[in-house]
Amino acid sequence: MEEFEQVIGLPPPRLRPLVNRYIGYHVRSAPGVHRGLPSSKLTFIATLAGTVDLRDGPGPARRYPALVGGLHETPMTVEHDGEQFGVEADLTPLGARALFGLPAGELAGLDVSLRDLLGRPAEELLERLRAAGTWADRFTCFTDVLDRVARPAAIPAPELGWAWRRLTEGPVAVAGLAAEVGWSRQHLRARFTREFGLSPKVLARIVRFQHARALLTPPDRPALAEVAALAGYADQAHLSRDWRAFSGLTPTAWLAAELPFHQDPDQLPPPG
Repeated sequence: MEEFEQVIGLPPPRLRPLVNRYIGYHVRSAPGVHRGLPSSKLTFIATLAGTVDLRDGPGPARRYPALVGGLHETPMTVEHDGEQFGVEADLTPLGARALFGLPAGELAGLDVSLRDLLGRPAEELLERLRAAGTWADRFTCFTDVLDRVARPAAIPAPELGWAWRRLTEGPVAVAGLAAEVGWSRQHLRARFTREFGLSPKVLARIVRFQHARALLTPPDRPALAEVAALAGYADQAHLSRDWRAFSGLTPTAWLAAELPFHQDPDQLPPPG
């Protein structure tokens, strides 16, 4: 029998520039594969049982009790034995600097053991999470550890922080963004990619893809042609092209394979 539990928690206001939200999840199903999709957030996962097993080729899977995944533009393949149980934190680029002392660009396309980034606090986080009995307690464990390791940090150039906010808040023409910042397009692209790990154009595509995915999550989702229009695609063909690039599947195939185990955390209640 398939079981799915997902709970959202919010960090305290002092941490929200670094961590947007916590997502607790517990999935029981037949063994299989889950696709980690590109997004505008870095992924920070600590398991409550087992490991996160990642595979991107014929070699053995990379197994992590806890990890951080940088921004990426292709899907990540997560293998599981039928149980996925853990807490995920959505990190901002500023969070990468404050928690790990690195720009998000240095983690782009990578998955890194949390122990390699934090040392002993990573082990403490796992120990405390696995001893906690409720989602609220687990989210408190996350907050306590992040509070202790976070250091004052800033995005080096205010123009980069402003460009990031503009791109992640909604549709914006990348061509006009450089003019608004006061940089050439080439300079903006180079500085932006070095800091965040994605070019402005790729980030804009990912944000549009996230919007489309959110529209497809509810049971009363619109038809694909309407989703394409609402998300800002020229037509359904452009939506399907991006969906293949970012998920490896057509929208219809993704719905069949992933939707039974996917809810939009923005629509979930906080932990009781």
